[in-house]
Amino acid sequence: MVSSSGVSARIAVDAMGSDLGPSEIVEAVKLALAEFPDLNPITLVGDQMILRPLLSSVGLADHPKLNIFQASEVITMDDKPLVALKRKKDSSMIRAIELVKSGEAGAAVSCGNTGSLVASGILKLRTLEGVDRAALAPVIPRADGHFILLDAGANPEAKAEHLVHNAILGSHYCRMELGVERPRVGLLTIGTEEGKGNALIAETHDLLKRIDTLINYVGPVEGFQVFKNEVDVLVCDGFVGNICLKSWESLVKFFGAELKSFIRKSPVRTFGAALAKGAFKDLKHRIEPERFGGAPLLGLKGNLIKAHGSANRHAFKNAIRDANVMIKTNLNHHIEADIARANEVIRQVAA
Repeated sequence: MVSSSGVSARIAVDAMGSDLGPSEIVEAVKLALAEFPDLNPITLVGDQMILRPLLSSVGLADHPKLNIFQASEVITMDDKPLVALKRKKDSSMIRAIELVKSGEAGAAVSCGNTGSLVASGILKLRTLEGVDRAALAPVIPRADGHFILLDAGANPEAKAEHLVHNAILGSHYCRMELGVERPRVGLLTIGTEEGKGNALIAETHDLLKRIDTLINYVGPVEGFQVFKNEVDVLVCDGFVGNICLKSWESLVKFFGAELKSFIRKSPVRTFGAALAKGAFKDLKHRIEPERFGGAPLLGLKGNLIKAHGSANRHAFKNAIRDANVMIKTNLNHHIEADIARANEVIRQVAA
């Protein structure tokens, strides 16, 4: 099966990088095949001796949309990215990315080591024409919906043009993933007044205003605005974005643990919590990342999605769905045209 861009529409799945083991990945593939009738064929990348019995156990041994690509090694969460790239060239992660590079797959999905995935993705796939740095773009819940955060850690030392590119990458991905026709783009800083923030923010703010025909830039955004329904794409450098993401994840776990602790202190509270069980369940579903199972590494010459290391079968199933949509929409083709226009504006300002 070949996509409209001329490359294979297969989805390469790193079957060995999950914290929960290859069996959870196989279960995710089974769910995806059952739930998404238009799903592209899948190539499971990993140790055939492990994967074949797992596929047989869930009734997928002879599925027409499945095959296995042998990879004898696994990059662990403890491996240093550059060391892993040199020493584990036959790892399931690297082989999956190489399938995208060669055109044998249209997208790759992995739960593996984030640093190794970013490094190998950039080195093997390279960035799109006009894009200097790639960006990780997770989907985050907010009031009345979700927003795209980028960069969440791929490029910790960004320049203004990199953040401009992030705004364009995020806008296109938001249209695809969240269905927002004209996403509101905000620049994360310490104040909304003109001149607030550092030199990077000031320069980026000026450039984003100049490309307002390409994006819907609503201006600087402070931290307390992030979870209100004010932006659909939040732009920052990878250093700030990674701290934000991990702080938010930690805060959710903190409040969850504290709430359980306070509820258990009294039988009355426990009874009240039982009555509100449905509300707690809905809230848990609302803030957990299962609906959006992965964060794409945007800006590469190929589709690459990073799922959380501990993603369960439902979250990984949705990461596979996202890879499928990225292939079908030919996302990168649309991005490159807007990047070229933005770079012309950046060159005019610098001249």
